[in-house]
Amino acid sequence: MARPLDGIRILEFAGIGPGPFACMMLADHGAEVIRIDRPGGVQAGPESAAETDILLRSRRRMEVDLKSEVGRAVIQRLAKTADGVVEGFRPGVMERLGLGPEVLMAENPKLVYGRMTGWGQTGPLSHAAGHDINYISLTGALHAFGRKSGGPVPPVNMVGDFGGGAMMLAYGMVAALLSAARTGEGTVIDAAMTDGSALLMAMIYSFLGQGSWQDRRGVNLLDTGAHFYDVYETSDGHHIAIGAIEPQFYAKLLDLTGLSEDPEMKDQLNPRAWDRLRERLGAVIGSRTRAEWDEISRGTDACMSPILSLTEAPDDPHNAARGTFVTAGGVVQPAPAPRYSSLETRPPEMATADTDTDAILSDLGLSPDEIAEVTGTGAVR
Repeated sequence: MARPLDGIRILEFAGIGPGPFACMMLADHGAEVIRIDRPGGVQAGPESAAETDILLRSRRRMEVDLKSEVGRAVIQRLAKTADGVVEGFRPGVMERLGLGPEVLMAENPKLVYGRMTGWGQTGPLSHAAGHDINYISLTGALHAFGRKSGGPVPPVNMVGDFGGGAMMLAYGMVAALLSAARTGEGTVIDAAMTDGSALLMAMIYSFLGQGSWQDRRGVNLLDTGAHFYDVYETSDGHHIAIGAIEPQFYAKLLDLTGLSEDPEMKDQLNPRAWDRLRERLGAVIGSRTRAEWDEISRGTDACMSPILSLTEAPDDPHNAARGTFVTAGGVVQPAPAPRYSSLETRPPEMATADTDTDAILSDLGLSPDEIAEVTGTGAVR
């Protein structure tokens, strides 16, 4: 079967985190992604890193010195054949290298030029350093994570780097590629993790505006304020998740936990009772093991599930049945998602320390002698 992005070529300038994840998604769905690394290996790090870095899967790779005239000439020639570019440098870096949008799009007007940054291409902080935790702190997102008894808890780097950054960029690339195919005109995508993480908070900002959300942690419906939307420790030191929001699901939860006859537990939506009801529910959950609760609740509408570790998740029966995780190159990893009824995704292939330079240059029409001349300079390896 065909893949959704068959025939699309993307040039990826090596970076870390969100840029590679966005390009991994594009490659998973059929795009040919050529990763441009600095001379000396993947991110100038240990060669073995490529073989275990899931974010680098399913790419071709070459090493190019972007500061050299020969290297820039090769990139410009490649860009003429590309549909998109992804870069994650600070604003102005690509322009100083002579590889900014104006230069590359002058030769290829249909080019989609994706720019991934934390603060964006403009604004007072656009040139400042930062990481996920900084970007989501400025948009209200980080403030929302945590219990009322403590400070904000960083949700690792899911919200800024990957949700608000990489996936927004991947979506923007596909949207812009569709537009370029229709109009013949490319565009520059300014994907900022601040913008993306703010967008992810759209529903919470709706609740806030409607008066159904307090601007405080741990007192609301979805932030561990409610006893029916929280995590609980089991008798064996593991945890389960409960998300029984709707009345019929809450009723099923009470039935499975033996609390359906407790009149106090029926006061589900009274915030003043949540702390007290959490204690009652927690005592019951703490009387059994995680496996026992899983056996009792799995497949029911109680919205109860075991909290699995990273090493446990691939072996869960549901994940195993769907092939949610796969193994490639000896590395267990998430499978490409989402899935299609009449299209397929690319089976993951782990990167290696080797480059595909000769094949890529040959595809550009360079003869063996020309390839030898280019690579002989050391600017392209």
